[in-house]
Amino acid sequence: MENNPTWTPVVALALQGEDGRWLMHRRPDEKHHGGLWEFPGGKVETGENPPSALVREIREELGIVIDSRFLEPAGFAQEPAGARPAPIVILLYTCREWQGEPQALEGGAVGWFTVREAGELDKPPLDIALAATLFEKMPD
Repeated sequence: MENNPTWTPVVALALQGEDGRWLMHRRPDEKHHGGLWEFPGGKVETGENPPSALVREIREELGIVIDSRFLEPAGFAQEPAGARPAPIVILLYTCREWQGEPQALEGGAVGWFTVREAGELDKPPLDIALAATLFEKMPD
């Protein structure tokens, strides 16, 4: 049987600082959705489970170390069926403990935002959905 994936698994991180603000990553201008703000993360590679993929992606993208034991599932967002041959499904996790200082190692920028500020950022469609789910019950 032919290996024909029906979806593309992607993981993302909602990192919350001690002051309650949330880290968002601004995509490099030359990339798809360039200049928009997103929850950092990336594709789950063959042989990885979502938490291990997120640990790897965050190390590569932000230069920090997170422990999968501190990841809490927070929701998901998905492209509509037919959006592409294997539509993206983003699995969002929260984390409040890490080692290191987040940096935009792959370009773009990082910033810390309140719930209200994060809601006002220009984001790709799936990150809009993720933010709505994550922040809907939180105070501004």
